[in-house]
Amino acid sequence: MTQNGRPKTDPGPGDLKKILLIRLRRIGDIIMTTPAVALLKTRLPGASLTYLVEEPYRRLVEGNPYLDRVIVVKKKQKFRDFVKLILQVRAEGYDALLDFHGGPRASWITFFSKARLKIGYRIKHKGFLYDIRVPRGREEGDEGGFVHSVENHANLVRALGIAFDESAIPPLVHPDPTKEEAQRVRKILEEKGAIQSKNVVLHIGAGNEFRDWGTENITGLVRRLAGLSGLKVILIGSASREDKSAEAVILKAMATGRDDMTQNIISLVGQLNLIDMKEVISRAALFVGPDSGPMHIAASTSTPIVAYFGPTLPAHFAPWKAKAIIIEKAMDCRPCKQRRCVTADFRCIRAITPDEVFAACRNFLIPSTSPRG
Repeated sequence: MTQNGRPKTDPGPGDLKKILLIRLRRIGDIIMTTPAVALLKTRLPGASLTYLVEEPYRRLVEGNPYLDRVIVVKKKQKFRDFVKLILQVRAEGYDALLDFHGGPRASWITFFSKARLKIGYRIKHKGFLYDIRVPRGREEGDEGGFVHSVENHANLVRALGIAFDESAIPPLVHPDPTKEEAQRVRKILEEKGAIQSKNVVLHIGAGNEFRDWGTENITGLVRRLAGLSGLKVILIGSASREDKSAEAVILKAMATGRDDMTQNIISLVGQLNLIDMKEVISRAALFVGPDSGPMHIAASTSTPIVAYFGPTLPAHFAPWKAKAIIIEKAMDCRPCKQRRCVTADFRCIRAITPDEVFAACRNFLIPSTSPRG
């Protein structure tokens, strides 16, 4: 028998001593769970919190002050490794499990976990996996507009019987670097001549073609930024073929033409891990880039942000509680599922001009101009 959608035999907040949290990937999605983690730990300080994450993203949560333990799994598991993980989880005897992910593997880990209380999102064909199912966003008939991803995750905490106002949801949490990591980043910046200058960190990657602003637009912005006195532009991105190709195009363009601007441009594309990236951004005057993992890393620092959005909506994924200017174009096809561009030209993001982004950047870079919220 249930009451308000939850079994009467569910443990109350005071009974929760061991809690497992699952979000396997990726950068932005993991970071946006951290306010919920902080909220949970501050409301239940005596509970032990364990976070389950995939190997490439472990440094997003290792060292998080609100977590007691991190379980790291390979991105691709063999069946026997998956079974071993399930047995490990079952042996822990968790009082509650919060599935922030909702993907196939996370769902089955939840189902087989033997946790006393399993909480997840109300996802089609997966309702039987959870004891409590929380809407992801607002359901039809509910009042209000869109729900930010951070608020969605916090709602899983609320489902445990923990009451709080939306205003109480804390900022993003990204672990600080170790002393050695901070020294290594400082050495990199010193070698590049970027310690004394004012730096703008520009993320040239995108994650997929739907969020790719295009090398022509990025080059136009770099040229404008690099022309500002005393400013250096730091390019960041992954070691992927797409990002390295974009890097080559941008650097070549900056070295040709009437003015060689390469002395004002530093490329760290493919050279930074997740902690390095945060440290580089935290030392900068401004971060610029698309809705992406690095944008959310930037939101975990005090560095201002200029972000351009294409197929996704700021209402869902804006930099959480960060000083930011967001640029977007109103189009009937937004948002989309990023499977097929109905206009075939990705105009939702490509129509944003370098001049528009540069104007937003100037709000944070020119002292006489007051930043907009």
